[in-house]
Amino acid sequence: MSATHTNPARILIIDDHPIVRRGLVGLINEADDLTVCGEAESLTQGLSQLRELKPSLALVDLSLGDGHGLELIKQARAEGITTRLLVVSMMDESLYADRVLRAGAEGYLRKEEATENIVTAIREVLIGKVYLSATATARVLNQVATKDGVEKTPIETLSDRELEVFELLGSGLSSRDIAERLELSVKTVETYREKIKAKLSLKNGTELTRHAIHFAMEKATEN
Repeated sequence: MSATHTNPARILIIDDHPIVRRGLVGLINEADDLTVCGEAESLTQGLSQLRELKPSLALVDLSLGDGHGLELIKQARAEGITTRLLVVSMMDESLYADRVLRAGAEGYLRKEEATENIVTAIREVLIGKVYLSATATARVLNQVATKDGVEKTPIETLSDRELEVFELLGSGLSSRDIAERLELSVKTVETYREKIKAKLSLKNGTELTRHAIHFAMEKATEN
């Protein structure tokens, strides 16, 4: 355990859903060695709170109103912020666990497992361990043990930004909408679309949109 009853570890929650934050606050504050020191609902607010509060650990959702949790992690590490970061998300662990670790986070917990495992996950990350599900851990170890890594699916070959654009396409956003959301030019988004089509062997924009929507529906059904 990384904190005493007189000096609990300070936890920041970064999630754009008030009900989720409320639930996490209740679970965390029940532990004598942990306390919630702040909440943020966006990437911008989350970075600001990380700088100002300097918490022991931050819980980060990947889907934030003004950006992506991966970008928050990358920006935080680029700024030299050393707060331990644990991702708590509904997004596909097989697609994102290794990505968040590479970006600089120390663990990944699916939201549906949070009620039972959040305190354990926080404590493990606080003492310097990486927290992943057994499935994700086996996958990462397999990648390390295999010289050339495990064979990737076409979706897994997408870069972090390409995957983000692909998911936004699946939610029904146009290139212009995505450009505004990600603060990119429309031309840049179109370039990402072309790269995604090539990697997924899709013939045109219609196929890309259909594939993205189908992917989004599959993930919604799984969750």
